[in-house]
Amino acid sequence: MRYVLSCIRRAVEDFNMIKEGDSIAVGVSGGKDSMVLLKAMHLYRYISKAKYDLHAITIDLGLSESFDTTPVKELCDEWGINYHVIKTDIGKIIFEERKEKSPCSLCSKMRRGAIHDACKELGINKVALGHHREDVIGTFLMSLLYEGRINTFSPLTWMDRSDMVQIRPMIYAPEKEVISAAKRNNLPIIKSPCPADKETKRQDMKELLKTLNTYRDDGDAAKYIMHAISEVDSYHLWDKIKRRPGE
Repeated sequence: MRYVLSCIRRAVEDFNMIKEGDSIAVGVSGGKDSMVLLKAMHLYRYISKAKYDLHAITIDLGLSESFDTTPVKELCDEWGINYHVIKTDIGKIIFEERKEKSPCSLCSKMRRGAIHDACKELGINKVALGHHREDVIGTFLMSLLYEGRINTFSPLTWMDRSDMVQIRPMIYAPEKEVISAAKRNNLPIIKSPCPADKETKRQDMKELLKTLNTYRDDGDAAKYIMHAISEVDSYHLWDKIKRRPGE
């Protein structure tokens, strides 16, 4: 967890993610990423220069009655974190009514809307999401290969429609460190009830990244891709093209 915390500190300082008096909700799906972020944000309160209030919110998609969030609630009670479970029909709308073949984008938008609405009602001004380094790279690769553009999600985003700020404190944390932190801290993991779990383009990008890693002696192509992503705003790819005067 120490390494993950160091990554969070770096992200918070680089992007000014947390300010004094913030009320932050961790979006908790029950998976390893969100559970590690929840504990890390709990621990980070003790070393953060800016003091903040911490909540946890789970959006229940209504996919399975066996989706039991009791272990998350028990941890939140132990750590003094207010925990909220928001019941929705998102799963029914996507898989039964609309029968989406590629459900992830719509599901993400609907979950984002649900958590933002909950935050507004609770007086929370920021949502922390558990995306790690490989998630940043996966989104970058999907944008490159499926949209033909260089793009990925932002570490800090102001959502103008909801007047909510989204932060991603673990963007510098390698997935292997997140997995290690989850195991070492014996964090409870709730299996996703989503029918599309691990059968998405994002999962394909994870497999592609594993292949790219094999082309480097150190097995860490992700480190160099991440460096390129962090530098892309400082130059334009076509700046060195020679042009005729006046063009």
